Amino acid sequence: MSKPEILEKVPMNIVALKSELAAIKKRDGELTFRGNKTEEYLNDFARLSKKDALELEKKLNDLEIARLKNNFVQKIIDLLPASLAELKVVLQGSTLTVSNADQEKIMVVVKEYLK
Repeated sequence: MSKPEILEKVPMNIVALKSELAAIKKRDGELTFRGNKTEEYLNDFARLSKKDALELEKKLNDLEIARLKNNFVQKIIDLLPASLAELKVVLQGSTLTVSNADQEKIMVVVKEYLK
């Protein structure tokens, strides 16, 4: 059995993971049991297309909010909060503090992608 080596850890959103899983499925022909379960989950919960997710990520990064790290951007893309209260719940998972003005900027961008 091979021992994979972790080269780097990079946060990814559900849409990017779905794309990576599709590439693995195409390469290998079929997925393992866990891969199939993961694919079912991703099909149920991925709400954006790959193009929309990339656009949203770029727009959120272009806001240049000082403390908003990539892992929070990815979590926002995954959950797509519909209100300021939902955004606060997403951000309160850590010690991150974002001003109300910055939260409103984030919500303006996210609301463009809500369906």
